[in-house]
Amino acid sequence: MSKLKSNNKVCKWYQVCPIKFFVESGKLDRKWVEEYCLINNKDCKRYQLEESGKSHPDNLLPNGVIKEDLF
Repeated sequence: MSKLKSNNKVCKWYQVCPIKFFVESGKLDRKWVEEYCLINNKDCKRYQLEESGKSHPDNLLPNGVIKEDLF
């Protein structure tokens, strides 16, 4: 795992986010957590939907694309 800069903050949803588990199981490239989750990237579509209380599928990527082959 790459080192995080001290000013970076992990997304508050990271521990329960399906993206974390898809990366850990090898179904997604690590870039997803590095570019969104580990830097608390508020551009993450999953984060935005979670914060607004809107439901979204587990296979919704942080960029808003639904990846059908994750299941």
